[in-house]
Amino acid sequence: MSLNVRGWMGYFRLSEYCRSIPKLDQWIRRRIRCCFLKQWRKPKTRFRNLVRLGVDKVKAAMIAASSKGYYRLSKTYAVNQALNNSYPAKLGLISLKGLWIRFHHPR
Repeated sequence: MSLNVRGWMGYFRLSEYCRSIPKLDQWIRRRIRCCFLKQWRKPKTRFRNLVRLGVDKVKAAMIAASSKGYYRLSKTYAVNQALNNSYPAKLGLISLKGLWIRFHHPR
């Protein structure tokens, strides 16, 4: 995934229009949270992983037992708390916004 993001940013980095970059970055992160929820198919697995990632047991149980779709659940506070922005960064996901800022405002 990070290679695709890096390649996309390499192609479009010359653009001065940055308004859509943070929204696209948010959408990518939400889709990643959605994929994690989808990967944890069974409610027991969902509950166990959310608690392991620091979510309160009551909130984790509500998410695990919910019949709502993965994409909708990926926007809940409990899932955002568990799979915050640092979690995909540890897995190697690169932020579009960070790449754009690094290119346009070198230190």
